Amino acid sequence: MLNQRLQQKLLQKLSPQQILLMKLLQIPSVALEQRIKQEVEENPALDASEGVDDDAESEEYPDTEEQEGDADSEEFDISDYLSDDETPDYKLYANNSSPDDEQKSIPYASGNTFHELLSMQLGLRALDDRSHQIAEYIIGNIDESGYLERSLDAMVDDLAFSMGIESDKKELEKLLSEIQELDPPGVGARDLKECLLLQLEREPEKDETSELAELILRRYFREFTKKHYDKILKKAEISSDELKEAIDKILTLNPKPGNALSDSSRANHYVIPDFIITNEDGELQLTLNSRNAPELRLNRTYVDMLEAYNANKKNQSQQQKDAMMFIKQKMDSAKWFIDAIKQRQHTLYVTMEAIMNYQYEYFLEGDETRLRPMILKDIAEIVNLDISTISRVANSKYVQTPFGTFLLKSFFSESMQKESGETVSTREIKKILQDTIEAENKSKPLTDDHLARMLKEKGYNIARRTVAKYREQLSIPVARLRKEL
Repeated sequence: MLNQRLQQKLLQKLSPQQILLMKLLQIPSVALEQRIKQEVEENPALDASEGVDDDAESEEYPDTEEQEGDADSEEFDISDYLSDDETPDYKLYANNSSPDDEQKSIPYASGNTFHELLSMQLGLRALDDRSHQIAEYIIGNIDESGYLERSLDAMVDDLAFSMGIESDKKELEKLLSEIQELDPPGVGARDLKECLLLQLEREPEKDETSELAELILRRYFREFTKKHYDKILKKAEISSDELKEAIDKILTLNPKPGNALSDSSRANHYVIPDFIITNEDGELQLTLNSRNAPELRLNRTYVDMLEAYNANKKNQSQQQKDAMMFIKQKMDSAKWFIDAIKQRQHTLYVTMEAIMNYQYEYFLEGDETRLRPMILKDIAEIVNLDISTISRVANSKYVQTPFGTFLLKSFFSESMQKESGETVSTREIKKILQDTIEAENKSKPLTDDHLARMLKEKGYNIARRTVAKYREQLSIPVARLRKEL
């Protein structure tokens, strides 16, 4: 049954400008340059200085609300647009680089891919057309590490259904053996054990150490991976020195042979920092990395069209009025985008400046033990911004320091109180834990209980399970797997 009633609601909606700013805040500098170029291409009222040569990448942009009404109604002041370009931004732009500055560029290497190199080697082998086609299909199923992850039975079915080639597992086994003779040694293996054995079998000259290493892999591979050396010594009836030499031999083998071939042909991923911190005679200087970002301004042609409209707006036809409304909407969108970019740069700078001042001692020396406990709320209170805004700034942003380039969010850590009452960062505890494990006796590695006791002696009262958690976060294996002969 339908009824009518009065109801009060309190809603909070974001304007298109706020949505645009939030989207711009969370993207890094590389994506920002692409986003600016996309906006310049889509909005003819927006103009950028020359020198931008990056590929654009699409990103959804909020549509401007269509404003209805007669063009004669003064819904906006023409002077707001005409005054914007009286002094173009590029005339006020200060370029801190000079022609004498050294311009460094990274050369990009090009070459054949891993699978192309395998196919080139396969072409040199004496195979008929059918066998070559099947072998090419097998190579296509080899991953970038050099392993054949797909089962031969599944490939037999795929060949029959997708390529119309009737085959069997025995034929694929024979062709896989041909592929396993290609370089690098170990390629085409189905597991780590087979990969290591293929490399040992390819050695031109075998000695007793190589034969013993092959024996360990064939018979005691599980004990070897678990580092149960006592069981290997007992079952193989060998000495500790012989076992150590055999293990050293195995450790020289490549567990991922595909990574050793054509490393230069792989896609290079370079980190471009969003912030740069330099140490100028003991004083930290912060700059935004906007070297390749274009300077934005309103298009001069559109400004001239508005000037003509303002001078002759009484004699406009309906078609001309619609055209002027379109120009107004595009210039509104351009002004919003320019303002959002300026607001983004300002927000990034004040946030990073607060982080730099908060961690000033660390950025001076690079000592991780000097990192102070810092959470998003600490920085939000300093810059008077919302925590979500700080989170967007810290997300996927990098800062270049004299000690390396780091992810910005890696400087945020929880706090912990020492027995002396001093508050320290969990990053400091992880650093001490890592240094302690690196300095341990590898023949008798420290267990988590031992590590917890050692940290407690240094004043860090943390439980064994916390030590285990920090160790896993540092990608350090348990004591048994760190053991060496």
